[in-house]
Amino acid sequence: MNTPTPSDPTEERTAPEPIKAVPVRHPGRWIASGVLLVLAAMFVHMLVTNDKFNWPFLLENMFSTPVLYGVWTTLKLTVLAMAVGISIGIAVAVMRLSGNPVLAGLAWLYTWFFRAVPRLVLCVLFGNMGILYQNLELGLPFDTYWMPLLGLDGDARFYSVPMNEVLTPFMAALLALALSQGAYMAEIVRAGLLSVDKGQTEAAQALGMGRGLILRRVTLPQALRVIVPPTGNEVTAMLKDTSLVSAIPLTTELFFQLQAIGNRTFDLFPMLVAACLWYLAITSLLMVGQYYLERSFNRGDRTAQAEVTTMQSKAGH
Repeated sequence: MNTPTPSDPTEERTAPEPIKAVPVRHPGRWIASGVLLVLAAMFVHMLVTNDKFNWPFLLENMFSTPVLYGVWTTLKLTVLAMAVGISIGIAVAVMRLSGNPVLAGLAWLYTWFFRAVPRLVLCVLFGNMGILYQNLELGLPFDTYWMPLLGLDGDARFYSVPMNEVLTPFMAALLALALSQGAYMAEIVRAGLLSVDKGQTEAAQALGMGRGLILRRVTLPQALRVIVPPTGNEVTAMLKDTSLVSAIPLTTELFFQLQAIGNRTFDLFPMLVAACLWYLAITSLLMVGQYYLERSFNRGDRTAQAEVTTMQSKAGH
């Protein structure tokens, strides 16, 4: 009986057929896209055909002199409130991280109060602060108590000015927004400072650097990568929250001016749309600036880390 000879292992095998890849179909995505496109077309059609928008009237008044001055007031209020708020936030954050219980307690009370009270309420409160004090006076404290005990007449106040001259509507708006912003910035800055590794601070201290120099040269530059993104969001929020100062009332503010034109002409809705367009335009510019600011701070953070690495190597030697 003949046994079959085994096949030669070197014999060429038949090549497998190529796999035909069939793309996965997503009909649901196309249906959703079509529905969204139809809704977008309906929205654009409504903008163009609905007479209630009154586009000629909107464009005529959107760039009028009072409205442009309102834009300037809004921008000025945003910049000043953020500058004061950031300064307060840095100081309060350092106080919160201080080993002094009095400073830490006062910083906590500040953040607790101004984060709890709505900004609209703060605007109304500071707008009516003249009810408490008719004059702003400087002098020695509690003079009405200790001077009679010493047999002295009069008071120990050497400067006085009417409160209405100091606490103008713009100043009341600035104080309300800046103090509220300072509480939020304190938490943002504190989170950024805590994100920096303690070993880098110890390395800087080993080189004989003081706490202030460490904060400026080591801690803050690295903490900025955590601080800058939420701060950019806070700037955008502050720009929008300036519309709340119309409750003071600050009559030169953008939203107040547009609302006044709408009330005077009995055509309010187009002016509300104009307010949306102005805030959209300014916010878009701020977002572009935030993007480039974050990129620059990311480069600065890498530079600071390289500097700290060098200091750590020196400290090790």
